[in-house]
Amino acid sequence: MIEQYIPVLILLIIAVLFAVILIIATHIVNPRVKNLIKQTVYESGLPPQMDARLRFPIRFYVVAMIFILFDIEVIFLYPWAVVYKKFLSSGMFIFWEMLIFLGILMVGYLYLWKRGAFKWD
Repeated sequence: MIEQYIPVLILLIIAVLFAVILIIATHIVNPRVKNLIKQTVYESGLPPQMDARLRFPIRFYVVAMIFILFDIEVIFLYPWAVVYKKFLSSGMFIFWEMLIFLGILMVGYLYLWKRGAFKWD
């Protein structure tokens, strides 16, 4: 029974050794030269314009969450499109089901649009 796990154990040992060797090699090869230029904040090649700890308006996070929400819902379209022809022979249920899903998605989109969630002032 334990003989079946020997290849997994060998692979685990090789992976750990490889990671340790790479970490040690980076410390040996990498020169540790510290200077003021290397420790400055890099902002597109220009000197920093303002403090990095500024507060973002809540609208930024709302738009980001809306984008993630709609992006995840659109991901559900891909598996449906892949199996659409296979299930089409059993009736139009899969078509109407996706049409209802897209309708609910469109109602949410219109609601957010009317509420002004997409306006960036």
